[in-house]
Amino acid sequence: MSSNDNTESNGSSHCSTPDSDGEVAEEIAIISFERKLDTARTIEAEIEDAYDRVDVIEYHGEVFAEQWDEYDCFVGLMASGIALRKAAPLLADKWDDPAIVVVDEQLTWAIPLTGGHHGANQVANDLAQLGAVPAMTTASEAAGKQGVESKAKALDAHVVNGDSTVATNLAVLNDELGPVARLDGPRAVLVDDDVTVLKPNKDGVVLGTGTVSGVRKEQVLTAWETALSTLELGFEDVEFVATATRKEEETGLYEAAQEVDVGIVLFGKETLTEFEGPSPSRSKELIGWPGIAEASAIAGGRNHELLKEKARFDDAVTVAVGR
Repeated sequence: MSSNDNTESNGSSHCSTPDSDGEVAEEIAIISFERKLDTARTIEAEIEDAYDRVDVIEYHGEVFAEQWDEYDCFVGLMASGIALRKAAPLLADKWDDPAIVVVDEQLTWAIPLTGGHHGANQVANDLAQLGAVPAMTTASEAAGKQGVESKAKALDAHVVNGDSTVATNLAVLNDELGPVARLDGPRAVLVDDDVTVLKPNKDGVVLGTGTVSGVRKEQVLTAWETALSTLELGFEDVEFVATATRKEEETGLYEAAQEVDVGIVLFGKETLTEFEGPSPSRSKELIGWPGIAEASAIAGGRNHELLKEKARFDDAVTVAVGR
């Protein structure tokens, strides 16, 4: 249940609680006929650690209507036609309606019916751990691209103006969206209807991170944990990880971010130069880039402050902490 935003940003911005603009599902109801309850329990056991609440509820004719406002996502262990007929009269607004995923008894397919960007795709991906093939029909995911709602989730943010996502997700499909930009306030901003506004869900710290080529996930995780512990912080205090665009192919970095469920923001050279840190860096001498860890931590932080100067771990990872 995780997603990383490998998007270059001019400033920056990470979702654990559902809201009316919610991009995540945290409270799941598995709706099952009595004869399929064993399979429902198997699903429950597989995904329960990833969500705040997972309940198995036996199907009856009014179960969707009775539970509609109680859950973020329904997993229907049933034919899609049954779920569609029961849910259709209840649907009102895609930003408020719960997501719905249907899965067959053999766990062959996991099909998001509603709320693909608002939890259904996420749950379908989790069901893949049981062998079910996620059948994504949302345009951006079907094209292998990350819609703006997914970007918001990766950055622990939520979409403020939901109607704008029609235009911005079309821009994603056409590779025309460009970088996610962060604007620091106080300021007033006039935007058109095709500008999606993302608002962070919490105040946290930013892990500015530089790595050697081929770094391993375990090295990155150890470095992050050590750096945070010196500030008496944990991964729950992290907004996102910030690094440079030239690290976008670093697999170990992305695997580490996925392990702790945080997003990654990539900053370009121009932005990092603007927020260069206080510690000297050999990379500036050798290739003209400022030190990645400090500059990205400062650039990514809401206050553009450096809480902890860079420290190098295992000759492979450099970490600075900003806010």
